[in-house]
Amino acid sequence: MAAQKINEAHEHIAKAEKYLKTSFMKWKPDYDSAASEYAKAAVAFKNAKQLEQAKDAYLKEAEAHTENRALFHAAKALEQAGMMLKDMQRMPEAIQYIEKASMMYVENGTPDTAAMALDRAGKLIEPIDLEKAVNLYQQAASVFENEDRLRQAAELLGKASRLLVRQHRFDEAAVSLQKEKNMYKEMENYPTCFKKTIAQVLVQLHRNDFVAADKCVRETYSIPGFSGSEDCIALEQLLQGYDEQDEEQVYRVCNSPLVKYMDNDYAKLAISLKVPGGGKKKKSPTSPQDAAGGAGCRRGG
Repeated sequence: MAAQKINEAHEHIAKAEKYLKTSFMKWKPDYDSAASEYAKAAVAFKNAKQLEQAKDAYLKEAEAHTENRALFHAAKALEQAGMMLKDMQRMPEAIQYIEKASMMYVENGTPDTAAMALDRAGKLIEPIDLEKAVNLYQQAASVFENEDRLRQAAELLGKASRLLVRQHRFDEAAVSLQKEKNMYKEMENYPTCFKKTIAQVLVQLHRNDFVAADKCVRETYSIPGFSGSEDCIALEQLLQGYDEQDEEQVYRVCNSPLVKYMDNDYAKLAISLKVPGGGKKKKSPTSPQDAAGGAGCRRGG
């Protein structure tokens, strides 16, 4: 079966090369037909599990499409070459081809496809290179942002923010979260702004910057519905507890369902938060639910 597929692939390559030859009667190579034959060869190689040769055939297909100015199809072929490299566990090379494809999609005037390709690349590289994944998600977000596709841009920035937190790159995470929050505010998705404020405060406190954490909360008062909300109350209690070095209060808020059921990376930040100059955390007899209720907000809306 495999041998048959390999023979088939070689036949398609021979045909493709014939289409590319010029002669006295044929001045211009037939790039379109050549690309089609290379694509068939790639599929045959892939079915025969000859991934290296499949990758090469996809690259030749991409080349023929590029010569023909069929950039969308060229980019698709580059992505396929990338997927062959992924299957060969050669991830950094795979990502290079997908990035190159995304640039072609933008050039072709199909930015959405470019952003989705970068998002896919981010997911692929995430288990082995968090830094590269952040970079890919940020690139994808800015492509969507340029297209005024704020929801998609914010979601991708969200992925980048979480990975920055996971790497303890808190300065960059703070900037990323602020950008996310601004986008959700522009979309009038206020409840998500409140959640982003909790994430911001946790990041700023991990940076030991109480003033910046306090500022994040104060600026959220301008967002409708924040004043008096459970998010507002919890944040006020958290800042008060942190400022007064009250470990029990900080522990209660950080272990309340409101914070505990946030994205895992932020929940971990909450659990590991230590008050300045504090010793061991004491387990509070108060139930975690009390953390989100009880105290009013210190500042008016």
